[in-house]
Amino acid sequence: MEKERDIFAVWNSCLKIIQENIPSQSFKTWFEPIRPIKLNNGVLTIQVPSQFFYEWLEEHYVSLLRKTIRRELGKDARLEYNIVVDSGNDDKHPYTINIPTLNNGPARNTPISLPINISTSIRNPFIIPGLKKNHVDPQLNPSYTFETFIEGECNSLARASGYAVANKPGNPAFNPLMLYGGTGLGKTHLIHAIGNQVKELFPEKIVLYVSIEKFTSQYIEAVKNNNLSEFNNFYQQIDVLLIDDIHFLSGKERTQDNFFHLFNNHYHSGKQIVLSSDCPPMEMKDIEERLISRFKWGLTADLQPPDFETRVAILLKKMYADGIEIPKDIVEYIAHNINTNVRELEGALHCLIVQSSLNRKEINLNMAKQMMKNFIKNITREISIDYIQKLVCDYFDMPDDSLKSKTRKREVVQARQIAMFFAKDMTKSSLKTIGTFFGNRDHSTVIHAVQTVNDLMDTDRKFKNYMEEIARKIKMNTM
Repeated sequence: MEKERDIFAVWNSCLKIIQENIPSQSFKTWFEPIRPIKLNNGVLTIQVPSQFFYEWLEEHYVSLLRKTIRRELGKDARLEYNIVVDSGNDDKHPYTINIPTLNNGPARNTPISLPINISTSIRNPFIIPGLKKNHVDPQLNPSYTFETFIEGECNSLARASGYAVANKPGNPAFNPLMLYGGTGLGKTHLIHAIGNQVKELFPEKIVLYVSIEKFTSQYIEAVKNNNLSEFNNFYQQIDVLLIDDIHFLSGKERTQDNFFHLFNNHYHSGKQIVLSSDCPPMEMKDIEERLISRFKWGLTADLQPPDFETRVAILLKKMYADGIEIPKDIVEYIAHNINTNVRELEGALHCLIVQSSLNRKEINLNMAKQMMKNFIKNITREISIDYIQKLVCDYFDMPDDSLKSKTRKREVVQARQIAMFFAKDMTKSSLKTIGTFFGNRDHSTVIHAVQTVNDLMDTDRKFKNYMEEIARKIKMNTM
């Protein structure tokens, strides 16, 4: 019998492959904390910090883990998890979950609810003398909930992390929770959703949402009026503190110092802190290193611009909430042409509805195209399968008709599979239609091609790099 390989050598080899195929922040968050604890007969057991951690790996990295483990240990290799479970009394007891095959995590069912309009004015949290707990206004927008937040690959980590915090505020693994991303991607929505859920599940907890600009102005006013003690006493009683736009602490030295001590008090008291920023902690400028260090203590999750499917879902949810119906082709046209952030997406929809109302005309594609000129400088030409085939052939320096031929040469087969992948990814064509463009091939051939390309991108960094280069060329030349 072959001698069992060293467990740490195996896991380090796996980590090397994984690190090459996912973003560095994701690797640091989800794979650095893992500890290999046993390797026996092709079964690798790894220890993860929590049930949530295990579920996230199973839901988002199951395919990569499966391929990596099998690449290192053979096709019959399996993975088992040893989960550290919090017993609720500061003792942690690990137990093992045996998973003979890696499968996706549990599905999430979320009901749809309509937004509720509220006043946008923010009341000063100091209006109640004596700082009675039951009178603190949380400053939450009730329309910002997890149910009204559209989840996609672009924000799934942030959403899942926020949901975990809302269901167990103060958990050290998620304290503080730092959400970062560009303007209009849903950070504020998510922070309010956390607060609203905490208030629903734990009505006795004191929750407060405040922008860092509001916090700063309150601090300055407290210093000016010589009531800094009252200011600190107020904030120290908050159980769940939600701070928006923490990056605006930049350059405010005295406010940073006061916030540092407030942060320490909350953290060591087991109170939850949730922060949002337009950049990760390591990129923040003119903020004390000791604060940056504390921002990294918990979990950092980013929100990216939404992908096409998520953009469509956002528009459909907005239309449903407003009681509006718009033809599907127009919805998809807007989603195709605005890919920056949610705010601009909803703004374009609102603009289209207003134009229709003012002109007393039904919304049509021509109206949408005219409106879109106010939002984008260039209208993207629709990507065709013919164009994808030509660009792939040019990239690999082969005749244009190669991908439609019957040849089984390895280089042609791989180029054909790549072109099929992009045709599936970048056009609205059905599998049957795509197969027709490639020499009347069956739809199952297209499915196999897409899966093959996905597998190679998961495990071959060089292949992934030139896939990204081809994708950039396709998008660049269709502007």
